[in-house]
Amino acid sequence: MGKYLLETKIAAVHAYLDNVGSYKDIALEYNVDPTMLVVWVALFREHGLAGFQESYTNYSIEFKMDVLTYMNETGASTREASAEFNIPSPSTVWKWQNIYETQGIDALLPKKKGRLSMKKEPKKNLPIKGSDEELIAENERLRMENAYLKKLHGLNSGKGKVTVQEKAQIVYELRHDFKVTELVKMAEIKRSTYYYWVKQMKQPDKYEKVKEVIQHIFDKHKGRYGYRRITLELRNKGFTVNHKTVLRLMKGLGLKSLVRMKKYRSYRGKVGKIAPNLLERDFQAEAPNEKWVTDVTEFHLFGEKLYLSPVLDLYNGEIIAYQIEKRPVYSLVSKMLDKAFERLGDKETPILHSDQGWQYQMNQYQHALKQKRITQSMSRKGNCLDNAVMENFFGLLKSELLYLEEFESMEHFIQELEKYIYYYNHDRIKAKLKGKSPVQYRTLAPQAA
Repeated sequence: MGKYLLETKIAAVHAYLDNVGSYKDIALEYNVDPTMLVVWVALFREHGLAGFQESYTNYSIEFKMDVLTYMNETGASTREASAEFNIPSPSTVWKWQNIYETQGIDALLPKKKGRLSMKKEPKKNLPIKGSDEELIAENERLRMENAYLKKLHGLNSGKGKVTVQEKAQIVYELRHDFKVTELVKMAEIKRSTYYYWVKQMKQPDKYEKVKEVIQHIFDKHKGRYGYRRITLELRNKGFTVNHKTVLRLMKGLGLKSLVRMKKYRSYRGKVGKIAPNLLERDFQAEAPNEKWVTDVTEFHLFGEKLYLSPVLDLYNGEIIAYQIEKRPVYSLVSKMLDKAFERLGDKETPILHSDQGWQYQMNQYQHALKQKRITQSMSRKGNCLDNAVMENFFGLLKSELLYLEEFESMEHFIQELEKYIYYYNHDRIKAKLKGKSPVQYRTLAPQAA
């Protein structure tokens, strides 16, 4: 920032704040870097004229870690963090972040100025080799090493690389049994680093309540929610938390949502030319009962097969009707249609889209749709993406129910399947539905409008 005069900085900032022009226009007028102008405006808003004072501070490690912790918890950029803490250049913060991530917290310690001292350290009085004192010291060292490794295994089992914070926590827990000076050597961290983390541990956890709610949401939804959906649910409950903070807190709690295992496709049957593809992958609907999609999926459990035939409303992703059968007979589809027809108003005539399965090519199926003035639409040959929303529901169903839980019998699975569909409609929130479940969106959206 030194190459620009203070008067230039102040004039450019005031020009922007007075709505004279955009960042780009004002930067061009004053012949300054547009990126620097953004930083100056942020500094002035946070600190006034004090934000432009040149600083030659040798920042402490505590200050540096406060800045990095702020970025981690809020998701702030280096530019935003530099403005918040009145640091003249965002590149300074970027260097701290890079050093911490690549070399650890010790590398952030301020470097001592001046020439290195040539004075030799005095030798400590070491116990005589083979003496009782040496044997006692060796025994104590082994006991400390065993205690440290045992704690380390318990804290970091299966997580991979050990963090500096975890090492400091172990040293803190063993401080009454062994000397801290010896423990930090074993942990390969500096005493200043250890005492920094001790200070952090003694501070009250401002996310204690949020963690409790995150755990409750995770347990309630049986591990089906990831950090994005949990963030939405937290906002529904009145907690304003950055999604990066939620991800970090979930990692600390050992919570991770299930990953979908694989994509499934339902039986497609003989290809025919019954109906055109009217939907054309336009999966948006302006009102309920405007566009429906359907398909059939198969389950294999206990040496048996089970078939599910649902109808999904594209307005809110709600399963408005479904039928379960142990054989892929036409009644699987006809009974589903009868339930779906009950959801229609007198003037509602939706499009019903499906793949080219044999059920949807039957005369009975076409006749039933015509009676209700429903327009039939079918996917093109071999194009599963033409019915992607239905495929997506089947993928969620199998990854969040079939692979997640254990079942005692086929009857038990059917009970849980019906519970899941209810859960999917009433409780499972979606980002594209503004953090609401399908039923909540259908009932609340018209009121908001």
